[in-house]
Amino acid sequence: MKKIKLTLLLIVGLFATGWAQDNVIKLNIFSPIVRTFNMSYERKINASGSFQLGFFYTGYTDDGSSFKGFGITPEYRIYLSDTEAPEGFYLAPFVRYQKFDADDEFGNAGTLSGFGGGLVVGKQWIFKKKVALDLFIGPSYVNSSFEQTAGTDEISAGTFDGFGVRFGLNLGFAF
Repeated sequence: MKKIKLTLLLIVGLFATGWAQDNVIKLNIFSPIVRTFNMSYERKINASGSFQLGFFYTGYTDDGSSFKGFGITPEYRIYLSDTEAPEGFYLAPFVRYQKFDADDEFGNAGTLSGFGGGLVVGKQWIFKKKVALDLFIGPSYVNSSFEQTAGTDEISAGTFDGFGVRFGLNLGFAF
């Protein structure tokens, strides 16, 4: 019980000392369109930079092939606005690792793994010092490999391989 009280006291103390708005937890509101859960955590490092770690899980289907798996996307955000991070216009180079179990209607199955990266541009607004809205877009590239576990034909990686566009609209909570 003492540990819980000490932890709560520490959290309240951090908020009371101006630590607020150094962190943002966000959900991508476009991701459910493709049966994906996508969330990220951003931490301010200095007045013009932050580090964000994104995670997604998907159960995506494309032309008879289904992909179930996850991805991790670390990125460094360089804020170019007059306002301090994590608010304003930014550039963000990122890397991504993703791994999926894949199958198709012909009995082919396997594991698709990929690694890549890219650059997004975006703008993040913080309303009433608590609500975050983050809009971003940019080019990406992922190099994927497929390891066959069943069937005779390789499943096409589709949108999970090669050049693409990473975009999103995140809604979150700043603290």
